Amino acid sequence: MSSADIAVGVYSKLENEDFRLLSIIEAGMAQHEYVPVEQIHKFSKVPLDRITYSLGKINKLGLIYQSKGAYTGHTLNYAGYDCLAIHALVKACVIGSFGQTLGVGKEADVYDALTPEGKRIAVKFHRLGRISFRQTRRKRGYIKEHSTWLYQSHLAAEREYHAMKQACEHGVAVPAPLGQNRHVIAMGMIEGGELARYKDIGKPEKVLREILRNIKRAYQKAHLIHADLSEYNIILQPDAHILIIDWPQAVKTDHANAAELLQRDLKNVLTYFNRKFRVNLAVEDAYKYVVGEAKRLPV
Repeated sequence: MSSADIAVGVYSKLENEDFRLLSIIEAGMAQHEYVPVEQIHKFSKVPLDRITYSLGKINKLGLIYQSKGAYTGHTLNYAGYDCLAIHALVKACVIGSFGQTLGVGKEADVYDALTPEGKRIAVKFHRLGRISFRQTRRKRGYIKEHSTWLYQSHLAAEREYHAMKQACEHGVAVPAPLGQNRHVIAMGMIEGGELARYKDIGKPEKVLREILRNIKRAYQKAHLIHADLSEYNIILQPDAHILIIDWPQAVKTDHANAAELLQRDLKNVLTYFNRKFRVNLAVEDAYKYVVGEAKRLPV
């Protein structure tokens, strides 16, 4: 069971006082690995017996870790962090209820959900703690030394949300960004599957042209480069149109390594189409099209 499963399962059992203690622990983690009960008591301004009861409750529900050494302290785990993010998005009227898991990956979990009006959406929980710090740092240059997994996941979600918002505003085919809090993003529903899963996509040349048009629009209109593009984060929808997902590593077109990152994205996509569907297009030709040096594609 993932931490989001735990959070969704226990969310309705939590009261305002429980959320307040979770928030105080979150804030206290900036200075303490385990936040002392005395500090929680100081900032909560509620009687100690009620704090003891609430801490016992949220510990039993699996939302915090407790340490009993020189002092008794508490720290959030991912499930507790999930609950705080869910609570904020529920209060903002972005999420009404949760459904089933849509996907579990190395760095994120995605869930089916409903808005308060009953519209289906997707909710993504970033989980950078599943891979090593060295791997995370290598893949994501914005990660700072000594930052916690919770902070890294928060930063990844924040970056992805802003990139998706920028891309969406300029007509790039991305899920509509609806809200973000901490390490969680709510977005428009993702229907279909990863391009890598399909043996037959009908007209591969047509699909490739649509992908490249969106890379071009992201580059020229939104001034963004995905920087991690492959057949695993291009969604082929039931109507045969595409969505490009997973934007936390996106960079601006004025980035020092912009040309290299764009070429890598194009190479990943073109290598896949050549290998899987025998559609051959040179990276150089695609690059010229995306940056505006060529008006048409030879495919």
